[in-house]
Formats: sequence, structure tokens, C-alpha cells
Amino acid sequence: MMERVPILKLGDILIVSIQIDLDDQSVLALQEDLADMVVSSGARGVIIDITAVEIVDSFIGRMFSTIAAMTRMLDAETVVVGMRPAVAITLVELGLSLGGVRTALNLEKGVAMLEHVRGAAG
Repeated sequence: MMERVPILKLGDILIVSIQIDLDDQSVLALQEDLADMVVSSGARGVIIDITAVEIVDSFIGRMFSTIAAMTRMLDAETVVVGMRPAVAITLVELGLSLGGVRTALNLEKGVAMLEHVRGAAG
């Protein structure tokens, strides 16, 4: 049985804490679960916490961009938080600029960023 990434709800923000090694199947499941939950909960923001992620490849990098694009279509903004320096370096070396993906150093800053974005837009 595939491990699913838990999605927590905090007000109108969904928090995805990635604690497992993601394979193609778990990433696709996460994208589906997240899309369903953004719609069913009316979430305005999604935070993907990758503090526990030590290595990324281009597949994982593209996943962030895909999730950000998908949630934007569903009227929610995505912020990736907790990126380790080595992960940032790898993404740059892979040529992945993660266009459209906002980043913040930690969960607290991610929540503040979403509140700021919503304040500016609303």
C-alpha cells in the first residue's frame, strides 16, 4: 500500500508536510488529494513544507510547479517552505527556477506570506 502525504487544514490554508520519499505514484496521489481538498475546503492557500526533504530531482521540482499552477487555477496560492540550502542548489543546477512557486524560509513566514498575498488581492 502506498504511503499518502497528509494534508492538514489550518483556517483557509492547507499544509502539506512531506516526510516520505516521494515516488511518481505518491506525487500523483498528492496532486489529486490536494486538488480535491482545495475545492472541498475552499482553501485560499497551500503550504508545502519540505523541511524533511534532503534530495530533489527534476521530477520533484516539476511537481512543485505543477501543484502551484493547479492550485492557482483553483484560486489558491502555493508557498514552498523549509527548503534546505542543498535542495535550492540542486534545483538551480537542474535548471528549475520553479516559476510561479513562492518560497519562504519556514512555516511561519509561509503563513505570513499567504496572508499578505490575500490582503493585497482581496
